[in-house]
Amino acid sequence: MSETHSHAGPLSALRLEERLRDTRLFFSQALRTFHATGSILPSSGALAYEMAEHIRHRTDPDGALSILEAGAGTGAISRGIAAAMRPGDTLDLVEANPEFAAHVEELLSTDPDMSRIADAATVHACLVNDLGTDRTYDVIVSGLPFANFTADQVKGILDYYFTVLRPGGTLSFYGYLYTKEVKAVIAKREDYLRQARTSWVVQDWIDRYGIGSEKVFANVPPAWVHHLRKPENDLRS
Repeated sequence: MSETHSHAGPLSALRLEERLRDTRLFFSQALRTFHATGSILPSSGALAYEMAEHIRHRTDPDGALSILEAGAGTGAISRGIAAAMRPGDTLDLVEANPEFAAHVEELLSTDPDMSRIADAATVHACLVNDLGTDRTYDVIVSGLPFANFTADQVKGILDYYFTVLRPGGTLSFYGYLYTKEVKAVIAKREDYLRQARTSWVVQDWIDRYGIGSEKVFANVPPAWVHHLRKPENDLRS
């Protein structure tokens, strides 16, 4: 009888175990705090890759980037950011959920994708607005579930992003496809109207500053990724 051998080595097994651990942690927290996570599964590698678009393709090919990830979760998108980073880049990872923040901190020493950028990364266990305005960024990657927030909360977050984003810098964020249509059918009227007002705020920012949007179907659920650029003449601070 012939034997079937796995081609997955120790590194592949370690990565699989990390992903499974991420999923278990994310799922357990999502059941408790769905308002803050916005999903019951971590983001896919395909979504992470698209979110890191402006870290891979930078305006100055030789320049170092200062990067902010807001809503790092269990590190699913953080891995895509880490893969795109180059020597000299720095990364602030912000996560308000203390269990998620501790998990991401651990990944910086245990995960093969994350450990390579450990010396350039700092985890902040706080709300992103509480990070302050004493630092600025070339790229912001946001995993916050805008659809779960009020219009005023989303406007406050976007205003904060554009305050700490350098002129010419980029903001990337995502939202799930068909969320509004589904809520129109199953949600309470007040919840649907709250999300509709939120979507108007988001769309206004996309209309004013958007430089591209991509659909990512290889995610559960499928998502839109939106890329915005702060104008060079926008000197808000």
